[in-house]
Amino acid sequence: MLDFAAARARMVESQLRPNAITDVGVLEAMASVAREDFVPAERRNLAYMDGDVAVAKDRYLMEPMVFGRLLQLAEIAPSDRVLDIGCATGYGAAVLARLAETVIAIEEDRLLADEAARLLRQQGAGNVTVEVRPHAEGDAAHGPYDAIVIEGRVPAVPEPLLEQLREGGRLVAVVGTGNLARAMLYRRNGSIGSYAAFDASVQQLPGIVAPKPGFVF
Repeated sequence: MLDFAAARARMVESQLRPNAITDVGVLEAMASVAREDFVPAERRNLAYMDGDVAVAKDRYLMEPMVFGRLLQLAEIAPSDRVLDIGCATGYGAAVLARLAETVIAIEEDRLLADEAARLLRQQGAGNVTVEVRPHAEGDAAHGPYDAIVIEGRVPAVPEPLLEQLREGGRLVAVVGTGNLARAMLYRRNGSIGSYAAFDASVQQLPGIVAPKPGFVF
Protein backbone atom coordinates (compact mmCIF):
# COMPACT_ATOMS: atom_id res chain seq x y z
CA MET A 1 0.00 0.00 0.00
CA LEU A 2 1.17 3.52 -0.80
CA ASP A 3 2.61 5.47 2.12
CA PHE A 4 0.21 8.42 1.93
CA ALA A 5 2.03 10.51 4.53
CA ALA A 6 5.23 10.22 2.50
CA ALA A 7 3.33 11.00 -0.71
CA ARG A 8 1.88 14.11 0.94
CA ALA A 9 5.34 15.27 1.97
CA ARG A 10 6.62 14.69 -1.58
CA MET A 11 3.69 16.72 -2.94
CA VAL A 12 4.77 19.67 -0.81
CA GLU A 13 8.46 19.35 -1.64
CA SER A 14 8.20 18.50 -5.35
CA GLN A 15 4.96 20.18 -6.51
CA LEU A 16 4.36 23.15 -4.21
CA ARG A 17 7.69 24.61 -3.10
CA PRO A 18 9.36 24.48 -6.56
CA ASN A 19 6.40 26.39 -8.02
CA ALA A 20 6.82 29.55 -5.95
CA ILE A 21 4.42 28.57 -3.15
CA THR A 22 6.09 30.12 -0.12
CA ASP A 23 3.11 30.93 2.12
CA VAL A 24 3.78 28.94 5.29
CA GLY A 25 0.08 28.66 6.14
CA VAL A 26 -0.77 27.19 2.72
CA LEU A 27 2.15 24.75 2.85
CA GLU A 28 1.26 23.58 6.35
CA ALA A 29 -2.44 23.24 5.56
CA MET A 30 -1.82 21.17 2.44
CA ALA A 31 0.77 19.09 4.29
CA SER A 32 -1.70 18.26 7.04
CA VAL A 33 -4.91 17.39 5.16
CA ALA A 34 -5.14 13.77 4.01
CA ARG A 35 -6.04 14.31 0.35
CA GLU A 36 -6.50 10.55 -0.15
CA ASP A 37 -9.49 10.58 2.21
CA PHE A 38 -11.40 12.71 -0.32
CA VAL A 39 -10.74 10.42 -3.31
CA PRO A 40 -12.76 7.27 -4.12
CA ALA A 41 -11.11 4.08 -2.88
CA GLU A 42 -10.24 2.86 -6.38
CA ARG A 43 -8.30 6.09 -7.09
CA ARG A 44 -6.64 6.68 -3.72
CA ASN A 45 -3.21 5.84 -5.09
CA LEU A 46 -3.64 8.78 -7.50
CA ALA A 47 -4.48 11.29 -4.77
CA TYR A 48 -1.10 13.03 -4.90
CA MET A 49 -0.50 12.94 -8.62
CA ASP A 50 0.64 16.15 -10.32
CA GLY A 51 -2.73 16.80 -11.95
CA ASP A 52 -6.48 16.89 -11.40
CA VAL A 53 -7.94 13.75 -9.79
CA ALA A 54 -11.43 12.53 -10.74
CA VAL A 55 -13.77 12.04 -7.77
CA ALA A 56 -17.10 11.71 -9.64
CA LYS A 57 -18.42 12.07 -13.18
CA ASP A 58 -17.03 15.33 -14.57
CA ARG A 59 -15.77 16.37 -11.11
CA TYR A 60 -12.20 16.63 -9.92
CA LEU A 61 -9.93 17.69 -7.12
CA MET A 62 -7.84 20.50 -8.58
CA GLU A 63 -4.15 19.90 -9.32
CA PRO A 64 -2.29 20.54 -6.03
CA MET A 65 0.13 23.08 -7.49
CA VAL A 66 -2.62 25.19 -9.04
CA PHE A 67 -4.79 24.97 -5.94
CA GLY A 68 -1.89 25.96 -3.70
CA ARG A 69 -0.98 28.93 -5.87
CA LEU A 70 -4.61 30.09 -5.89
CA LEU A 71 -4.74 29.93 -2.09
CA GLN A 72 -1.51 31.90 -1.84
CA LEU A 73 -2.93 34.47 -4.26
CA ALA A 74 -6.05 34.82 -2.09
CA GLU A 75 -3.99 35.85 0.96
CA ILE A 76 -6.41 34.18 3.40
CA ALA A 77 -6.11 35.40 7.00
CA PRO A 78 -7.11 33.45 10.15
CA SER A 79 -10.03 35.84 10.74
CA ASP A 80 -11.44 35.53 7.20
CA ARG A 81 -14.84 34.30 6.10
CA VAL A 82 -14.34 32.30 2.89
CA LEU A 83 -16.75 31.09 0.22
CA ASP A 84 -15.64 27.87 -1.49
CA ILE A 85 -17.39 27.30 -4.84
CA GLY A 86 -17.64 23.73 -6.16
CA CYS A 87 -16.29 21.89 -3.12
CA ALA A 88 -16.93 18.39 -4.61
CA THR A 89 -15.90 15.88 -1.90
CA GLY A 90 -14.61 18.63 0.39
CA TYR A 91 -10.82 18.50 0.13
CA GLY A 92 -10.43 22.18 -0.72
CA ALA A 93 -12.81 23.15 2.08
CA ALA A 94 -10.76 21.06 4.53
CA VAL A 95 -7.61 22.95 3.54
CA LEU A 96 -9.42 26.29 3.75
CA ALA A 97 -10.71 25.34 7.20
CA ARG A 98 -7.11 25.41 8.43
CA LEU A 99 -6.51 28.87 6.98
CA ALA A 100 -9.74 30.78 7.72
CA GLU A 101 -12.13 31.33 10.60
CA THR A 102 -15.27 30.31 8.66
CA VAL A 103 -15.79 28.47 5.38
CA ILE A 104 -19.08 28.25 3.45
CA ALA A 105 -18.67 25.43 0.92
CA ILE A 106 -21.06 25.41 -2.06
CA GLU A 107 -21.80 22.26 -4.03
CA GLU A 108 -24.70 21.94 -6.46
CA ASP A 109 -24.59 18.11 -6.62
CA ARG A 110 -26.47 16.88 -3.54
CA LEU A 111 -24.72 13.50 -3.41
CA LEU A 112 -21.31 15.16 -3.51
CA ALA A 113 -22.40 17.73 -0.93
CA ASP A 114 -23.53 14.97 1.43
CA GLU A 115 -20.22 13.16 0.96
CA ALA A 116 -18.29 16.39 1.56
CA ALA A 117 -20.21 17.07 4.77
CA ARG A 118 -19.53 13.53 6.00
CA LEU A 119 -15.81 13.67 5.22
CA LEU A 120 -15.41 17.13 6.72
CA ARG A 121 -17.03 15.92 9.95
CA GLN A 122 -14.53 13.05 10.02
CA GLN A 123 -11.74 15.60 9.59
CA GLY A 124 -13.04 17.65 12.51
CA ALA A 125 -13.55 20.69 10.28
CA GLY A 126 -16.22 22.22 12.47
CA ASN A 127 -15.82 25.68 10.94
CA VAL A 128 -17.10 24.51 7.51
CA THR A 129 -20.75 24.59 6.45
CA VAL A 130 -21.68 22.74 3.24
CA GLU A 131 -24.60 24.21 1.31
CA VAL A 132 -26.39 22.67 -1.70
CA ARG A 133 -26.71 25.62 -4.05
CA PRO A 134 -25.96 26.48 -7.70
CA HIS A 135 -22.28 27.27 -8.15
CA ALA A 136 -23.02 30.45 -10.10
CA GLU A 137 -25.13 31.91 -7.27
CA GLY A 138 -22.80 31.48 -4.32
CA ASP A 139 -24.43 32.24 -0.97
CA ALA A 140 -25.17 35.91 -0.40
CA ALA A 141 -27.06 35.19 2.83
CA HIS A 142 -23.83 34.24 4.64
CA GLY A 143 -21.73 36.99 3.02
CA PRO A 144 -20.06 39.24 2.40
CA TYR A 145 -16.79 37.31 2.16
CA ASP A 146 -13.16 38.19 2.66
CA ALA A 147 -12.18 35.61 0.05
CA ILE A 148 -13.90 33.43 -2.57
CA VAL A 149 -12.21 30.40 -4.13
CA ILE A 150 -13.62 28.74 -7.27
CA GLU A 151 -12.49 25.11 -7.48
CA GLY A 152 -12.28 24.55 -11.22
CA ARG A 153 -11.94 26.35 -14.52
CA VAL A 154 -14.75 28.72 -15.48
CA PRO A 155 -15.36 30.64 -18.73
CA ALA A 156 -16.08 33.79 -16.72
CA VAL A 157 -16.68 34.76 -13.10
CA PRO A 158 -20.42 35.27 -12.44
CA GLU A 159 -21.33 38.78 -11.34
CA PRO A 160 -23.28 37.51 -8.28
CA LEU A 161 -20.06 36.05 -6.87
CA LEU A 162 -18.13 39.29 -7.29
CA GLU A 163 -21.00 41.13 -5.58
CA GLN A 164 -20.51 38.92 -2.50
CA LEU A 165 -16.98 40.24 -1.85
CA ARG A 166 -16.63 42.66 1.02
CA GLU A 167 -14.44 45.76 0.64
CA GLY A 168 -10.88 44.52 0.32
CA GLY A 169 -12.15 41.02 -0.51
CA ARG A 170 -10.38 38.74 -3.02
CA LEU A 171 -11.75 36.17 -5.47
CA VAL A 172 -9.43 33.65 -7.15
CA ALA A 173 -10.31 31.43 -10.10
CA VAL A 174 -8.91 29.82 -13.23
CA VAL A 175 -10.68 31.62 -16.07
CA GLY A 176 -10.69 30.64 -19.73
CA THR A 177 -11.26 27.69 -22.04
CA GLY A 178 -9.18 24.53 -22.35
CA ASN A 179 -5.46 25.24 -22.13
CA LEU A 180 -6.07 28.95 -22.77
CA ALA A 181 -6.81 29.74 -19.14
CA ARG A 182 -5.24 31.95 -16.51
CA ALA A 183 -5.38 32.10 -12.75
CA MET A 184 -7.05 35.40 -11.95
CA LEU A 185 -7.24 37.53 -8.83
CA TYR A 186 -10.22 39.88 -8.44
CA ARG A 187 -10.15 42.41 -5.61
CA ARG A 188 -12.80 44.85 -4.41
CA ASN A 189 -11.33 48.28 -3.69
CA GLY A 190 -14.39 50.42 -4.26
CA SER A 191 -14.80 48.82 -7.67
CA ILE A 192 -13.57 45.39 -8.78
CA GLY A 193 -10.07 45.18 -10.22
CA SER A 194 -8.49 42.09 -11.75
CA TYR A 195 -4.99 40.70 -12.21
CA ALA A 196 -3.82 37.74 -14.33
CA ALA A 197 -1.36 35.83 -12.14
CA PHE A 198 -0.26 32.72 -14.07
CA ASP A 199 -1.28 30.29 -16.80
CA ALA A 200 -3.17 27.21 -15.61
CA SER A 201 -4.91 24.21 -17.13
CA VAL A 202 -7.49 22.51 -14.90
CA GLN A 203 -10.81 20.77 -15.43
CA GLN A 204 -13.95 22.84 -15.88
CA LEU A 205 -16.37 23.33 -12.99
CA PRO A 206 -19.97 22.59 -14.05
CA GLY A 207 -22.73 25.11 -13.49
CA ILE A 208 -20.95 28.28 -14.57
CA VAL A 209 -21.32 29.40 -18.17
CA ALA A 210 -20.06 32.36 -20.16
CA PRO A 211 -22.50 35.28 -20.27
CA LYS A 212 -24.41 35.59 -23.52
CA PRO A 213 -23.32 38.55 -25.64
CA GLY A 214 -25.76 41.39 -25.75
CA PHE A 215 -27.71 42.20 -28.88
CA VAL A 216 -25.77 44.50 -31.21
CA PHE A 217 -27.62 46.81 -33.60
